[in-house]
Amino acid sequence: MTQSEKAIQFKALHKKGDPVVLYNIWDAGGAKALAEAGAAAVATGSWSVAAAHGYQDGEFMPLDFVLQIVERLAQSVELPLTVDFEGGYATEPQKITDNVIRLIKAGAIGINLEDRVVQGEGLYSINDQVARVKAVRTAAEHSDVPLFINARTDLFLASDKSEHEGLVAQSIERAAAYAEAGADGFFIPGITSLALIKQIVNAVSLPVNVMMRGSFNSISEVTSVGVSRVSYGPGPYATAMSDLAGRYKALG
Repeated sequence: MTQSEKAIQFKALHKKGDPVVLYNIWDAGGAKALAEAGAAAVATGSWSVAAAHGYQDGEFMPLDFVLQIVERLAQSVELPLTVDFEGGYATEPQKITDNVIRLIKAGAIGINLEDRVVQGEGLYSINDQVARVKAVRTAAEHSDVPLFINARTDLFLASDKSEHEGLVAQSIERAAAYAEAGADGFFIPGITSLALIKQIVNAVSLPVNVMMRGSFNSISEVTSVGVSRVSYGPGPYATAMSDLAGRYKALG
């Protein structure tokens, strides 16, 4: 299967009420284990990849090293590979285009692009983030691969749960702008209210991605409100490392 075919296949997995489930991995061993377990696609988590190699999350891991890992992941499995690319390892659109071209060349067919200012404060304005999303789409067109752009907003992750209801309208506004800029999906990590998620799902045109965290106990919960994608972020890594440490402690 070609890279473009994988991208098309991956996009088709996003079905409202029948979400693609991405149990985020950080290395080739994890990718192969999930492929053998029947996963439809594999996805990295930036926090997990960074931590697995001794780095802090937030683009502290060198880009060349990230791309080396992505290339190895893409070579290790035949499944579609989507990469959590944080803020694109750049601020300016042209540099984002350059970096995403390299990411696609390494084998990625999907990308998460967040709207927080990495290693800075707050979120990019809607206009600035629109330009950044367009830069990713430009890279995809240049590479002739229909890259799945999962536009992530950090509105909820960066705020207290008590503020989430008041941020729904702004999230919907951002989703509309990102969709017009060329995004294929809308990622809302941090929100754990099923009622608020349902409001967003019903108001936006893009497939909605949620992260399993907090009070969420099962995929069926979020499926019931119409999400199209479920991911686990750093959870799998944290669980694996806790298990590793626990097994060592139990040896003696």
